Amino acid sequence: MPATSTRGALIVISGPSGVGKTTIVHKVREELDAIFSVSATTRPKSSREVDGVDYYFISPARFEEMVKEDAFLEHAEVFHCHRYGTLKEPVEKVLGDGKLILLDIDVQGGMQVQKNMEQSLRFFILPPSEDELLRRLTERGRDDADSIERRFSEAKQEIEFARQSGAYEYFIVNDDLDLAVAETVAIIRQYQDAARWAT
Repeated sequence: MPATSTRGALIVISGPSGVGKTTIVHKVREELDAIFSVSATTRPKSSREVDGVDYYFISPARFEEMVKEDAFLEHAEVFHCHRYGTLKEPVEKVLGDGKLILLDIDVQGGMQVQKNMEQSLRFFILPPSEDELLRRLTERGRDDADSIERRFSEAKQEIEFARQSGAYEYFIVNDDLDLAVAETVAIIRQYQDAARWAT
């Protein structure tokens, strides 16, 4: 009789704008052959997007029904406009298949995941310093001075919020990208090994 496969793991990675979170998420996904969670949204689908691949596109009315049905691991309204969320069912399917699934979400989402699925690994990516964060935001060349200052202020608030929230088990400082990825991957692998020993 074949051995029971190890249950997968839900990996949450959060971090402020300019910290390199998205790059880390993609490198961790590649390193561990993880699946990137597809979010649900109420915003309209563009002609280049595919339902179920880029997002699950849901009407506002249906989204609200699913909130009431407790269908989401986490959900939020963004910029007082469109709603986004992580559906429980696709996540549970991936976990049931013994695979890793990655969520790239904000602190409020991380807090909801902690509440709804305690058996998850939650990482928050930090800059080496505030000065370095400001430098990275400036050097991206995407924003004017006022926008950079706003993003910098929001990033500092988000970091403080994450520290106080209790939602994150691990804070990874992205001073050196390769080291930050290696540290994150090592923690996840250690978790997987412990789960195998427990079965």
